[in-house]
Amino acid sequence: MSRKRAHALFGAAGILTTEHRKAIVDLAAKRRIPAMWGERQFVEAGGLMSYAVNFYDQVRRAATYVDKILKGAKPADLPVEQPTKFELVINLKTAKALGLTIPQSLLGRADEVIQ
Repeated sequence: MSRKRAHALFGAAGILTTEHRKAIVDLAAKRRIPAMWGERQFVEAGGLMSYAVNFYDQVRRAATYVDKILKGAKPADLPVEQPTKFELVINLKTAKALGLTIPQSLLGRADEVIQ
């Protein structure tokens, strides 16, 4: 981020990034780089914002598949589903530290605003 003089960052969720989210979030904050993340845990760790699939909704949807399979359905016969519930999470404390003002129109659309 520093060598390339990044002006912003989108951090995708993955095994390595999620495992090291605090270090990555802290580095972005230290360099004053606004970052949007692919998982709400990054925002809870101090990141600016995330727009991502609602993990708990995905787990509930998976449970319906498990139920069908346990009742005898063949997994190959079950339809593939796309995520349907996404969530926008914004951390206002981080926005303030970065000197950013989040528009009310965006705050009004957020599923959660962390003060």
